[in-house]
Parts: sequence; structure tokens; C-alpha cells
Amino acid sequence: MVAYDPEKQYAVIRSSICTGEKVAGFKNKDDGHFVEVMLIRSPADEESFKEMYGIESIKTEY
Repeated sequence: MVAYDPEKQYAVIRSSICTGEKVAGFKNKDDGHFVEVMLIRSPADEESFKEMYGIESIKTEY
């Protein structure tokens, strides 16, 4: 499990405009560095990610 520090990072789903592939992870608030955690293939995967890290909502970036 990847460490998550809500003080320094925020949860985000990166979605490819070309392929539609979605990856959930954490983005550093200071430098924008993205740490990939898991591939999102379904709404159930997104819910699982949110439950694992205690996240209520997550935004998507393209």
C-alpha cells in the first residue's frame, strides 16, 4: 500500500483522453509529482480505492 499524506498530497484519477485509461493515485501539492496506486477499470475499483484510503471524493484530471 502506498503511503498517503493528505497534508502534502491529494487523491486524483488521471484519465487519458486518447485511450480512456484511468489510474488512481496521489499528486503532490507542491511539485505536482504523481504517484500511481491502481488502475481503475470500473466504478467498483474507484470505490475500493476510496475505501482503502478513507477518501470521500476524488477529482479526475485529463
